[in-house]
Amino acid sequence: MAIGTQSDSEEVMSEINMIPFIDVMLVLLIIFIITVPVIKHAVNIDLPQASMEKVLDKPENIRLSVDADGVYYWNDQRVEDTDLENRLTATAAMDPQPELHIRGDKAVRYERVAQVMAAAQRSGVRKIGFITEPATP
Repeated sequence: MAIGTQSDSEEVMSEINMIPFIDVMLVLLIIFIITVPVIKHAVNIDLPQASMEKVLDKPENIRLSVDADGVYYWNDQRVEDTDLENRLTATAAMDPQPELHIRGDKAVRYERVAQVMAAAQRSGVRKIGFITEPATP
C-alpha cells in the first residue's frame, strides 16, 4: 500500500464520535446530583410568620413651612407662635404619630427653624424631616 492512497475497506468516517460527549455529560450529572442537596441545605434561617392582622393606616404628614419673614404655616395655613406649641403637643399625642416635615425658606434666619425643632422636641414629636429642593445645574 502506498502512502497517501486509501483502500476500499478504509472509508472516511463522517459521523461525530458521541462517546466522549456522553461521558462528560454523565460526569457532570453525577456532580450535580451530589452537590445540589448540599447547597440546598447550606443556610438555615428562621423565616418570619405572616400575620392576618390589619395594618394600621399611616396618618397624613404635617407640612410646617417657615417663610422668608419667619412666619409659620401649618399645612399651608398661617399659625401663630403660641398656637404652634399646642398643635405640636396634639400631634405628639396621636397614635400613630404623623411625621413633621419642616420646609424652611432659604432666606429665613436659622433661629426660626431651630425654634420649631426645639418646640417639636419639647412636645414629644419623634419623626421630623426636612424638605429641600434639588440644586439645578
